[in-house]
Amino acid sequence: MTSNTPIVPHLLDRCDEAVASAETLLDTAKKAVAARVSENGAVSSARVDAEQRATHGFAWYATYVEALRQMARWARALDGEGKFGTLEQLILQAAFGEYLAQLAGGVAMSQGEIARPYNLGLTNEAIGTFWTPVVDELVQAGTRQDVRTGIADHLARHDGAIHYGAPGLDDTMVMIREQFFRFAQDKVRPFAHEWHLKDELIPLDVISELSALGVFGLTIPEQFGGAGLSKTAMCVVSEELSRGYIGVGSLATRSEIAAELILGGGTKEQREHWLPKIASGEILPTAVFTEPSGGSDVAALRTRAVREGDVYKIYGNKTWITHAARADMMTLLVRTNPDVPGYRGLSMFLAEKPRGTDGNPFPVTGMRGGEIGVLGYRGMKEYEIGFDGFAVPAASLLGGQEGQGFKQLMQTFESARIQTAARAVGVAMAALDLGLRYALERTQFGKPLIAFPRVSDKLALMVVEIAIARQIAYHAAREKDEGRRCDLEAGMAKLLAARVAWACADNAVQIHGGNGFALEYPISRVLCDARILNIFEGAAEIQAQVIARRLLDERGN
Repeated sequence: MTSNTPIVPHLLDRCDEAVASAETLLDTAKKAVAARVSENGAVSSARVDAEQRATHGFAWYATYVEALRQMARWARALDGEGKFGTLEQLILQAAFGEYLAQLAGGVAMSQGEIARPYNLGLTNEAIGTFWTPVVDELVQAGTRQDVRTGIADHLARHDGAIHYGAPGLDDTMVMIREQFFRFAQDKVRPFAHEWHLKDELIPLDVISELSALGVFGLTIPEQFGGAGLSKTAMCVVSEELSRGYIGVGSLATRSEIAAELILGGGTKEQREHWLPKIASGEILPTAVFTEPSGGSDVAALRTRAVREGDVYKIYGNKTWITHAARADMMTLLVRTNPDVPGYRGLSMFLAEKPRGTDGNPFPVTGMRGGEIGVLGYRGMKEYEIGFDGFAVPAASLLGGQEGQGFKQLMQTFESARIQTAARAVGVAMAALDLGLRYALERTQFGKPLIAFPRVSDKLALMVVEIAIARQIAYHAAREKDEGRRCDLEAGMAKLLAARVAWACADNAVQIHGGNGFALEYPISRVLCDARILNIFEGAAEIQAQVIARRLLDERGN
């Protein structure tokens, strides 16, 4: 990096001013969108659906504003600690330059869908008010070639680093990150591609080592045998394990969901029975929610439980059940009251089952199933499951009361989406690692690929967007740790991080050229793994819908 790389004077103050301008623009957009989707003074669900380009675009704009707000917060915190170095300044400057420009010109909801300002009812006057001299200065300074080159030069000098740019963590979190970075580098990364190509389950000895490291009980309270750590710690661990292989980074997801369900809605007996076993890794849970015809429409769930004395008999079909054959327990969402429509007739069970094998995945009466072949996200396998009289003890009903299933499930969404955002950051980091190494080692026309601006630009923007996604995920985690409602923040984190992971993987494949399309190169796996992140734990369209509806329902439209 040249010594004269321009850093905007008073950068932190300028960013704070730009955030204020972005917030004003968002408020204007909110009023315009609310007017479109309201009837008789209230937001209409039918109008929200009909105006999805406007409502989902508004959700993306809101996510961008929150991302800029968190980047400014990150920078302030680093500056207060004396850690706001040149690289961090360049990342901040580039982040504001890129995202402010997109707020004015259009935000990408996907590769082919751009939310333009006029789609949200923003006029030229509103854009002009937003485009202050400070915003103009940051856009020009943040999108300069020498800013991106400066970031890329740092990458070239620090290939293989744990992170690029200070993540803004305390010493404990830094130690945890280093521990799991080393574990993934030694025990996961060298073998991940073979596991993927052979479509093999993650070896049990890896799972045992993760158990010993406390991964499955990371956030479970100490009184139940867990580590009692924060959701921020969960993010850090998920990042580094997913950086090695998303399958390994996702092993604890179902344990996290089960623990959340039991802590939030379980009886004293259920907590004491299940939580220590989950925390130790003695049992592996799986989440059994999705149905073939339902997708994200939980209210349409059809699988039913019929009470027969001291047991419930389960009938129906489930799909996209991860790690199902190996699991020892299912968090099973079913309909216990067919006469009650929608969400109110749903109940959750903690259903014990025996472990299966590849040859006999479900060795128990009343339960059958088969594997679903998938492009990526391997290592645990996906299954369809059919229930025909599968017996579950009545004592397995979560909380001991019927009709609470949807409410109980909703309590898990925040943590699950925060963790998914962290997994996405890890996958994005994996793409960056592979893209950077290839760009340094591969030569064309007598020089390494990284010497070409269109290659170094891709790598630099990966660093910038990974930093953005990481900070919005950490923000959601901190909100959760403080006991505050954070469904909005968690949804934003998942929405943005998933897009970032896919963009990073796609760009890393492009850097590899033809080799990126060859199965032997690990980046092909990372591309496949990245694609699922925009779909599971609530597809991007569902996330945008939820974010928009939540913001529009707030008073003060």
